[in-house]
Amino acid sequence: MFDRILFELKDGIGRLILNRPDVRNAIDIPTLHEIDRVLTDTENDDDVKVLILEGKGKVFCAGADLKGVLESTKDTVAMEQHLRLWHGTLNHLEAYPKVTIAKIHGLALAGGLELSMVCDLAVADEEARLGDQHSNFGLIGGGSGSQRLPRLIGTRRAKELLFLGNWISGKEAERIGLINKAVPADKLDETINEMAARLASKSLVASRTIKDLVDRGMQADLYTALDLEVWACLRHNLTKDATEGITAFIEKRTPVFKGR
Repeated sequence: MFDRILFELKDGIGRLILNRPDVRNAIDIPTLHEIDRVLTDTENDDDVKVLILEGKGKVFCAGADLKGVLESTKDTVAMEQHLRLWHGTLNHLEAYPKVTIAKIHGLALAGGLELSMVCDLAVADEEARLGDQHSNFGLIGGGSGSQRLPRLIGTRRAKELLFLGNWISGKEAERIGLINKAVPADKLDETINEMAARLASKSLVASRTIKDLVDRGMQADLYTALDLEVWACLRHNLTKDATEGITAFIEKRTPVFKGR
């Protein structure tokens, strides 16, 4: 079904696994198309409640496949199409209507870092190395790093990473807010699995609405965003999951959500 990725589903938890370990999970055009296919195929599937993005082998993702990048630089039209595909795929992942988690081990560099930044949550092994190294090779990133990185960690820190091409540890990435949590390598699977299981037990419709509110609100002024919140609450409080949550609280039992 897929040549460059794997997709697994168990207990409501989907796993999209980059599967090119021989090239450190470098992302080429076919990989982007396959990622987009998984997102399209699963975004309306209520059996998928959470999506983990990870890499097979020793690293998460070392970036774009530079052979393909070099080839596209010979043709401006091809280069633009390549960049638009990157943006389209990452935008799709960012807007995916389930909670997404980046599981980072080994390396998350350049395009790999950009891929992790569009996930809702990110957890890394403490000794993982993260960075945008385009400037080390006289390049600039075209996969959204120059725009999303400042929004995550602030302009000054983003410029430092982009200008210098430094790699930082998982611990440092947590400290500056680039990821949610850094844990010892031998605890990464356990931490991710526990987080995903908790998320899968939540109301899918509530998680979807929270994600949409936060993401849309970040693109609006405060008072417009507050209006979005009011209307979202009015709609959400009419859902079966909202009724179930309130009823379960009153009855002192664990709610059973149906995603409706």
